[in-house]
Amino acid sequence: MLWIAVLLLPLLSVLLVVMDRVEERLLAPGRAKRRHAATGRHLRLVRDTGPAPVAVDEAPPARPRAA
Repeated sequence: MLWIAVLLLPLLSVLLVVMDRVEERLLAPGRAKRRHAATGRHLRLVRDTGPAPVAVDEAPPARPRAA
């Protein structure tokens, strides 16, 4: 019985520390502006500047050529 108590003591200590951290995160006031870590290296959006190009399958059928 004593061995069980000795083995559970470190486990309960870790659980107490983890729950303390979780409680701090849940009850902490939110930041004014959330920012991700790499603000200068993120991808930029590409905006469409014109009509979409005609795909090969959507091209009008070719006229028959005279030989």
